Amino acid sequence: MRMLLHVCCGPCLSGVFPVLQNEEINVTAYFFNPNIQPQEELGKRIGALVAYAGARKINTIINEEFNSDAFEKEVDCGDDRCANCYRMRLNETARYAKANGFNTISTTLLLSPYQKHEKIREIGEVAARDYGIIFHYRDFRPYYKDSVLNSKSMGLYRQKYCGCGKSKTSKRS
Repeated sequence: MRMLLHVCCGPCLSGVFPVLQNEEINVTAYFFNPNIQPQEELGKRIGALVAYAGARKINTIINEEFNSDAFEKEVDCGDDRCANCYRMRLNETARYAKANGFNTISTTLLLSPYQKHEKIREIGEVAARDYGIIFHYRDFRPYYKDSVLNSKSMGLYRQKYCGCGKSKTSKRS
């Protein structure tokens, strides 16, 4: 199985990658997160991803699209800002996967206990189906503490918010 794994950050990859590696899945990390603000934060997260992926020799593709105006316009339409953000990122992941010969996608967003897990699953399945590929669903939340330990042991930058400006000012529930 050739998987394009949407990656939100290096710390989350450190929790998900070992699980997929144990399942002998050929993983390529795909960083596409136009939600991350400000630009300096994006740089810190890419740096942590590159450090982890480099240490583990993970093939990595970084799409540094950063257009906060386009992002805000896309996600602020409709009722659910987070769902629109997931949809934007997972649709792009599925599009890229199909265009580049990957047969499955997944996302490290499924690791976080702070994300809307069922919504991510639903959106990922629709995005994959729309592009004729498979969404590899896995509840990675049991590995969240591993990701914290792994990233701390490597000295990786750990962010305190999802990425968008609104998540930076809101409290985690």
